[in-house]
Amino acid sequence: MKTIVLAACLTLVAAEAQAISRYDPTHMSCDKVQSTIARQGAVILRYQSKRVPGLPLYDRYVQSQQFCTMGEVRTRAYVPSADTKSCPVYNCKRPDNDRHFRRRFFHHN
Repeated sequence: MKTIVLAACLTLVAAEAQAISRYDPTHMSCDKVQSTIARQGAVILRYQSKRVPGLPLYDRYVQSQQFCTMGEVRTRAYVPSADTKSCPVYNCKRPDNDRHFRRRFFHHN
């Protein structure tokens, strides 16, 4: 029975990952990018790197913490849009506890 429940959960997670919408924020205003994320809860934004020509950049951007997985926190990020170079959005990241440790214990100011 546990195997059936686990399989069902994995299927739902896979289906959810496939169902996420993808957008190019450089073809949208910043307001449209933000309202699209707010309406859908989570989207993938994909755009070309300005520093490395031909390199596509992408990530999953979310409306709130509830769209992050356990162990992740919602963090501020910025993406280019049609009307600005830095449109503020949020994505989910795992906290870098090691960086906090180094900063706290190895930087004696």
